[in-house]
Amino acid sequence: MFSHHGTYIIAFSVSKEHIAVTPETAAIRTFEKDIQKAGYSYSTMIFRIKWTDDVDFDLLRTLVAFNMEDKKDMTSFWRKA
Repeated sequence: MFSHHGTYIIAFSVSKEHIAVTPETAAIRTFEKDIQKAGYSYSTMIFRIKWTDDVDFDLLRTLVAFNMEDKKDMTSFWRKA
């Protein structure tokens, strides 16, 4: 899990078949088409990069940059719903 100034930015978790990427729902919604274009399965909270998939590092950088900018003035760890 990665945070910045006490607020959540992104997390990664490993499973047998994939790496789960959790950038929060706001980032998933904002970049849904890019996630689809990369061929990753996803839900409202996470997307999955299979071990056999190419990793779209530009997408990951974009998600991190989005969250850091969008949450730059946020004082809570999670976004408010």
